[in-house]
Amino acid sequence: MVVPRGQEYQAPQEVETREDEEQNIKLTEILELLVAAGYFRARIKGLSPFDKVVGGMTWCITTCSFDIDVDLLFQENSTIGQKIALTEKIVSVLPKMKCPHRLEPHQIQGLDFIHIFPVVQWLVKRAIETREEMGDYIRSYSISQFQKTHRLPEDDEFMQRKEKAIKTVTDIFEVYKPQRKYKRQKGAEELVDEESKVHATLLEYGRRYGFSRQAGKTEQAEDKKNALPPGLAAAGKAELCDEDDLQAAEELRIKTLMTGMAAMATEEGKLTASTVGQIVGLQSDEIKQIVSEYAEKQSELSTEERPERLGAAQQHRRKVASLNKQILQKTKLLEELQAKCTDLQAKCTEAKKTLTEVKSYSEKLDKELAALETIESQADSSILQSLRALVAMNENLKSQEQEFKAHCREEMERLQQNIENLKAEAVENGEEQEPNKIIEQQYKTEKDKLQKIRLLLARRNREIAILQRKIDEVPSRAELTQYQKRFIELYSQVSATHKETKQFFTLYNTLDDKKVYLEKEVNLLNSIHDNFHQAMASSGSREQFLRQMEQIVEGIKQNRMKMEKKKQENKMRRDQLNDGYLELLEKQRLYFKTVKEFKEECRKNEMLLSKLKASSS
Repeated sequence: MVVPRGQEYQAPQEVETREDEEQNIKLTEILELLVAAGYFRARIKGLSPFDKVVGGMTWCITTCSFDIDVDLLFQENSTIGQKIALTEKIVSVLPKMKCPHRLEPHQIQGLDFIHIFPVVQWLVKRAIETREEMGDYIRSYSISQFQKTHRLPEDDEFMQRKEKAIKTVTDIFEVYKPQRKYKRQKGAEELVDEESKVHATLLEYGRRYGFSRQAGKTEQAEDKKNALPPGLAAAGKAELCDEDDLQAAEELRIKTLMTGMAAMATEEGKLTASTVGQIVGLQSDEIKQIVSEYAEKQSELSTEERPERLGAAQQHRRKVASLNKQILQKTKLLEELQAKCTDLQAKCTEAKKTLTEVKSYSEKLDKELAALETIESQADSSILQSLRALVAMNENLKSQEQEFKAHCREEMERLQQNIENLKAEAVENGEEQEPNKIIEQQYKTEKDKLQKIRLLLARRNREIAILQRKIDEVPSRAELTQYQKRFIELYSQVSATHKETKQFFTLYNTLDDKKVYLEKEVNLLNSIHDNFHQAMASSGSREQFLRQMEQIVEGIKQNRMKMEKKKQENKMRRDQLNDGYLELLEKQRLYFKTVKEFKEECRKNEMLLSKLKASSS
């Protein structure tokens, strides 16, 4: 009897497993958790419970993106040694991941699903949380990348509405902005109080300020009237009669403010009367002086000729206006004097400050001189004399240097003047035309050289750009590594799908062969059943029937021997392929280990080179 190699040879050494109802329930719950988390290989019926559970745990640990220094290489249908090594690695990784549940390797190997279930539950929870975090990060990154190059219709509509709204608002501001109707003349009298400035500014834009002072006085008059006794009510009425006079005074004040303004020109080329007056004032100051003198004399004559026509109130108002004018002049003079006083006080404080600084500096110098004198009295007289001689020599050399610089400057100016005179004489005599032609010719040649160099530089820049594009087309080491990872992942997915499809094909072929043999068996039994009564009727037919049955049994035995022989050949072939696969797997592990060691040596080499460069620099 041929003893098969490989996995069949180690089958009797498998660990015993507990098979009861509670274990089956926990296994079902573990598989449901893994499928819900995204490990769909747990649905494959051809895999053993160990492969499903351990593969799911390995997948969860890998999905958690936890930095561990363990190679969790999982493969199906592993040997006992590989299974034990993998379970020990998983158990050593769980405390590093701060798993609250404890698990032993023999519990995983013995398929103790009651103790495995909380660990798988915790790993699935961590895997889902990690995947959600990475999903949010990848989603936000994809949205930001999308918004860099694309826009939604709502964004376009918002931008159009935004531009239209901004344009409408600016148009409304342009239409309803305040328009200036008047402008103060340059030679107008300067306004002193703040209220007059406010009135003048409002009048420039066509607004007349209300009679606030008049209203305030009217309210005060009414209050006084209510407070006075009946005997003094007549005096209150006399004060109320001055309301018209106050209004007239306010109108007069507005007119005086308007006299210092000129209407703004609304049409191009149109001149107002005030503009003409400004032009005349700019052309002749004498006319302005004569007009002012004429107005003063006319006002004096009018007051002398008709004193009886002027009322007491009007004379009072004029006196008050003149007094107010004098008060404004005096206050202005007072403000100027106060400003001068503050400036003088500031200068005085600065002078006092500088005086204190100078005094402190002089005291410091006196102290230093006293210290130097004490040192000088203690020092050697010969050394002091030599130092004095050296200081005198230094001062003499400094003065000689200044005199030499001044002499050189004067000599340079004289030589430059001589050069200018010679150039002027050469221009007058016509001797400079030939050097000018030579200079122009040299300039043209140098310009042509510069143009050729620029063309050569542009050609070199184009070549550099072409080479740069070619260099950029070659992928870097990081890109190649990424491509390799993606191809490996794609290859693993394709190989898994291919393996699964191959298993389905094998299952289908096996079932089809089984169906064919069963149909043959059924047909054989039906034929035996149908011919049995006829064959038993006579002895000759019975012998013939028995011979046919013996031939059928012999054919079945031969077919059975052929199938067993074919089965043994397939088993031997499978064992050979399994041995070759294990050898290749061992080579692959050795390759990965060698690559890792090579990377570590390269890193050490780079560190040593950087240290060597740093030490040499």
